[in-house]
Amino acid sequence: MDWMEWGGGSAPTAKDIAAYYRSRIAAGELEPLAPLPPGRKLAKHLKVALATVQSAYDVLKSEGLADSRPGSGTYVAEATEAGSAQDRAQGFRELQGQLSAVTSQLAELSERVAKLEGDRTDSA
Repeated sequence: MDWMEWGGGSAPTAKDIAAYYRSRIAAGELEPLAPLPPGRKLAKHLKVALATVQSAYDVLKSEGLADSRPGSGTYVAEATEAGSAQDRAQGFRELQGQLSAVTSQLAELSERVAKLEGDRTDSA
């Protein structure tokens, strides 16, 4: 069982928990059908509310990376025609990288526009 360790100053958020398991799946460290820790036990381990873990697992399920079985738990999703959970998680990581690059470029453009507007105001 893959127990998330958290060294952050504050308790992890659902986003942090989902990102941790997404990266483990993308790296192939969690195989298809591998069980994720039971929600209550993970919440206790991380000192967060059960709803936080459930929300993280819901994100993974909505991304097609995990499936839950009532009374049995949450597992890494099986491979489908759309590919394996590992392939989908790697795709999400690539998209996150591209989004970071675009965000950085947008910030740079915003700074340049602000500078040009300032120069235009100064010369008027």
